[in-house]
Amino acid sequence: MFNSTHKQLPELERVFLEPANPTQRQYEALRAYFVEGLPSQEVAKRFGYTPGSFRVLCHQFRHNPQRPFFLLPQKGPHSAPKRDPVRDQVLALRKQNFSIYDMSAALKAEGQSLSPVAISLLLKEEGFARLPRRSDDERPDTPRPTAAAVTDVRRLDRSPRQLRTKFGGLFLFVPYLAAITFDDLLDEAGLPGSRHIPAAQAIRALLALKLFGNARHSHGMSAVFDEGLALFAGLNVMPKRAFLTEYSCRIDPACSPTLMRLWHDAIST
Repeated sequence: MFNSTHKQLPELERVFLEPANPTQRQYEALRAYFVEGLPSQEVAKRFGYTPGSFRVLCHQFRHNPQRPFFLLPQKGPHSAPKRDPVRDQVLALRKQNFSIYDMSAALKAEGQSLSPVAISLLLKEEGFARLPRRSDDERPDTPRPTAAAVTDVRRLDRSPRQLRTKFGGLFLFVPYLAAITFDDLLDEAGLPGSRHIPAAQAIRALLALKLFGNARHSHGMSAVFDEGLALFAGLNVMPKRAFLTEYSCRIDPACSPTLMRLWHDAIST
């Protein structure tokens, strides 16, 4: 609110004497003082400053009289030259149900470089809505990443076979785990599990990562495709990092003392 001495200001006059923008307010106040020669106290009252704060504003302006109060209009081309030559090609690809990422890859393969963001802006200018989520058979026939196998204890291959692994040392622990009936301890402690990944398999997966020296689950993700690591856990493939992190959070704190008691009892017999 400004304490203007003008009570009924015409609408156009109010734009200058009661500015709503802070930068315009500073400009009009400084102009009234330095150009119109109005007293400092009157200017401060009119534009809603305290006398002290207006003196500070004047002091700053004297030390930087070239400070900008107005924004210069942006000048530049009204069209994007990079987008215009491929506009028809982008529109044709959209009619073939290509996403902006598909289009960017297709253009790159033909020697044209246009980012997905630029393509999105071009389509918006042409009035195209966003592409709805598509099923796999609706997507263009392009190379796609191979889907990883789902971790499921029921898919573990128990047939006799040979495999190569970098983690053969883990299997030195298997006789000890078998001797203390490790899986039974976990069930008795009440650790959570599912049909796909029971508690024993989940804990052995975490134990495997810890035994070969990776402090964090994410550090072991480069080894998740090693068959030996999954076999030690008793699974067809190692669980992903998201599952391992979530599983640690799902364990009820009350389970830990019970598990520790059962563990000490088992190894002391």
